[in-house]
Order: sequence, then structure tokens, then C-alpha cells
Amino acid sequence: MTRTLSTPPTLASGCLAGGPQPVIPVAGGGLLLRPWERADAAAFLSAYEDEETCRWHTHRPSTVAQVEEWFDGYRQDWERERGCHWAVARDSGEVLGRMALRRVDFEDGAANAAYWVLPTARGAGVASRALAAVSAWALDDIGFHRLELDHSTRNDASCKVATRAGYLLEGTKRSAAVHDDGRHDMHLHARVRGDR
Repeated sequence: MTRTLSTPPTLASGCLAGGPQPVIPVAGGGLLLRPWERADAAAFLSAYEDEETCRWHTHRPSTVAQVEEWFDGYRQDWERERGCHWAVARDSGEVLGRMALRRVDFEDGAANAAYWVLPTARGAGVASRALAAVSAWALDDIGFHRLELDHSTRNDASCKVATRAGYLLEGTKRSAAVHDDGRHDMHLHARVRGDR
């Protein structure tokens, strides 16, 4: 079925996949967002061996081969303009975490941010600086209008990351997600172009 919009899409087709996925510098020195590489698979998998990561993430790879399939899917997401996935890494190449924009909607110019960091990188502002960097790229360089993220209301650390990166708390989605220990209410945060 063909759908016709009464308004032009916020983002033009090709604004992502018209070029290679960028490497994005992260303010504060020594960090960058870069596309995932096969050599990162073991570091990626190690995140899901961490109890705290598993508490908040129910989609989990269990083998390096499965991670490599995810990486293939990440590359396809970029090519099909459905998502953007980066390793948060030091200049030296060491992986510290993950940053993603998912559920990309060109009509409304919106996407959903997701992230985690490895235990050794927690408490140093890595996640909030990486989220601020990808948000500035998406809103200012690409032209997205709205970025959202949600997290369990029990996940205080993720809430702090969101607010430090300029994402305003907009409300609570009741019983909106299933975690290993049952249903959780979810905080909804958003950042809109022009927010500072």
C-alpha cells in the first residue's frame, strides 16, 4: 500500500547511507564513536557477562559468532537507513561501550538512542559524553528533529546519563517493558533540535 504524506519528510533519503558511517569525536578528549569492527566482538560480548548490563538489556548475544551477526546487521541498518550503531572507544581502539540510534523515522525526523558502557568505564562520564556527541551529530549535522530514549525507572544511572546529555524527562510509560524480573515502568526522555 502506498502512503502519501501531506508534508515533506523531515529527512531526505540518503542523508545517512549517502556516505560512510562517520567517526564522531567525543568532547573531553581521548574518546570517539566509530563503527563496530569484527575485532571488537569479544569486548562487545563481555558486556553481556556483566550482571548490571544484563539487568537492563534482555536482547543478549551468547557467542562471538552471534555478535558478528549483530555487527553485520548494524552495517545493514546503516545501508538501509534504519539505524546507526557505534563502538564508544578510546583513541587507542579500546572499546568502552555502545551507542546507537534505532527506530529511525525520516518522516518525523526522530530516532531512539540506546547505550551501555563496560564496568571499567562507569562513573567517568563516558556514556553521557558519548550520548551528547551522537545527539549533536544527529540533530545539528544530519537534521533530526527529536531524539528519544527510555529506561527502567529503577535504572538511576541511565537516568543521570540522559539528563547530563540534555535529555529532558518527559514522563513515565507505565508497565512498558519486560525485564528478567518482570514488567518495569519506563522513563521517557527526549532532546529536540534547539534544546541546549
